[in-house]
Amino acid sequence: MDDVVIHTPRLPGEKQWEFDDLLNLRRSVEGACLRLGAIENVPKHFYEGAMLGLPERDEQIECMQNTIRNMGKAGVPVFGYHWVPNSVWRTTPAKDRGDATATSFDYDEAKDRPLTHGREYTAEEMWDNYTRFIKAVAPVAEEAGVRMALHPDDPPVESLGGIARIFGSFEAFKRGTEIVDSDYNGLEFCQGCWAEMGEDVCEVIRYFGKKIFYVHFRDVVGTVPKFRESFIDSGDTDMYKAMRAYKESGFKGILIPDHGPNMVKDIPWSYIGRGYAIG
Repeated sequence: MDDVVIHTPRLPGEKQWEFDDLLNLRRSVEGACLRLGAIENVPKHFYEGAMLGLPERDEQIECMQNTIRNMGKAGVPVFGYHWVPNSVWRTTPAKDRGDATATSFDYDEAKDRPLTHGREYTAEEMWDNYTRFIKAVAPVAEEAGVRMALHPDDPPVESLGGIARIFGSFEAFKRGTEIVDSDYNGLEFCQGCWAEMGEDVCEVIRYFGKKIFYVHFRDVVGTVPKFRESFIDSGDTDMYKAMRAYKESGFKGILIPDHGPNMVKDIPWSYIGRGYAIG
């Protein structure tokens, strides 16, 4: 392993991250003889108002621009983000082999849960808010040399908790990358989410190719409305063919295992399971 992807680092700042803190983070990684390949996610409250079109939207977009500029100055090459104000959803856990515990999702268990943000937000609203955001942020990212990598909705269903989920299909990502046609506007390719969608994973990899900035190399059994996570050698996707597709498409980025089933004495979201996947 050569690179580190850091998920929501605990840095100072209530609205944005500053250059010195990001630089120190990168240097701490390099002090372990590794490279900081990407930062994945800022605290959700940094831009939740931008996602939902709330009164603080413009201030939050400006702060995100500042954070991205500071990432560029600090030498952070990729920023992974999402467009899901109410986060990843899972329902009753399932089992994989060896009695490992796997996260799972069943839409029938989730569809009637209460609103998470006070009212319903339509797909049209979420697209309008995203368009405003990416048009403001992508040019700043390009100038700063930071590639913006968008994560798919997980789970990729039309709506949960009253909020439309707009990035759950091939057509949605095609639309999203075409809003701002830039080498700095691309994908955080969560292969597990694409498998959840029921898309042809290898064909999607080949289509987006160099627009894929890094990969969550994980797998699932089943598709929406019902699926469960799996070990990378026990899911529905032919992972060897997927790896060939990355190579053939010209992908040069990082693959991380993201998360998988929890093994004995593991912790939530599977540190031991990740070690198994890397091995």
